[in-house]
Amino acid sequence: MDRHVPMHALPEEIQKMSPEEKVCKYCGVSYLILHEFKAMEEKVKAMEKEMKFYQGSIEREKRLQEKLQSLSQDFEQYKIDNESQTESRIYPRLRLRLKIQHGSGKLVPNSQFTKPCIDL
Repeated sequence: MDRHVPMHALPEEIQKMSPEEKVCKYCGVSYLILHEFKAMEEKVKAMEKEMKFYQGSIEREKRLQEKLQSLSQDFEQYKIDNESQTESRIYPRLRLRLKIQHGSGKLVPNSQFTKPCIDL
């Protein structure tokens, strides 16, 4: 906490006051520090509010990291599955083209770009 150091001395009339005149009759706190005390109370309240906001942040961070890791693993598995599905669609087509090429002795163009030219 910052400590407030006054730049000027207290006026002489305040210095000459009796202690009973400078102290709150209810709480016993000097009027000279009461303002600083209230300011510190407000700072403490603000810090407590901020602490409540950050309370549990470590647990939230850990849960978010676990969720991110799980989603990353799911993404990788989806990529693998997609590649596998793509390959399972391509390989039968390639085998069919090879059979046709081998059987007829003709070169068959790639069916992705043109229609296959099969002479029957």
